[in-house]
Amino acid sequence: MWVVPLEQLPLWGPSTDEGPRPKPVLTRPATLRLLITVKAAPNPSARYGETVCVGALGMDPPWTGWIRLYPVHYRDLDDDGKFHKYDIIHVEALPASQDQRRESWKPIVDTITTERHIASRQSRRNLLDPLVEDSMCRLNKQTREDPSARSIGLVRVTDISALQVKRHPGWSAEDRKKITRYFNQLDLLETTERSPLQAPRFTGAYRYRCADRHCRGHQQTLWDWEFVALQRRLSKLTDAEAAEQLRHKFLTQLCAADRDVAFYVGNQAARPQSFSIGGVYAPRQPAARYRLHLNR
Repeated sequence: MWVVPLEQLPLWGPSTDEGPRPKPVLTRPATLRLLITVKAAPNPSARYGETVCVGALGMDPPWTGWIRLYPVHYRDLDDDGKFHKYDIIHVEALPASQDQRRESWKPIVDTITTERHIASRQSRRNLLDPLVEDSMCRLNKQTREDPSARSIGLVRVTDISALQVKRHPGWSAEDRKKITRYFNQLDLLETTERSPLQAPRFTGAYRYRCADRHCRGHQQTLWDWEFVALQRRLSKLTDAEAAEQLRHKFLTQLCAADRDVAFYVGNQAARPQSFSIGGVYAPRQPAARYRLHLNR
């Protein structure tokens, strides 16, 4: 089985001796060229109605490495601005001044343009495999010691014990207030009808071990756009049937034994010690020997 040597982890890999890059300070927007790796499920926003957090890989110097774009009011983008996972986009953005995480940028969303889609799985591997790291445990330790430590990673998974799928409790009181404030501020003369953002039907959480030899296990919520989008398509099924379909897609298929599975992880600005999963990176293994173990 092919495994990326640690010495090939140039940007964020655990073998590098480089210290963390400081958060950039700019007075005017920079043009970023990005490979989209994560599009999280939308959340309520008092200003935009709903916003999406986007994870990406900077493609051109000096803005290389992991980058977070927020807020992105995706529903309001025109067709030319809408993008998908593994698209390369261009966007003007500024470092997020109210967010201590060095990867966080505030995009000017109407400048987003799509260059192309990376359809080739091998091309994706060439870009992303060198960034895969072994230890979620290390990321947790770093943020406990320093809240401004790296907040994004692509972590190799060696053992998945479960994908827990549970009914979503509905929006919190704070989220409901955001939705109300947004609709109260809409122009009364606005002719376009807009429906409030509906809470997902289910929440999902993976229980897994990373490749750190001392790992005692992690449980992290899945915030993937695709996880919620699939729920919408399963609306005619019962809860039990829909939950089983979600587990089939995101556990049985994506985390099959013939795939090299890693999770795109990121933390929260208000709770830097709390990491969640923004998406699954699961290319098929180039060799026949299977590494990932699923406890069924």
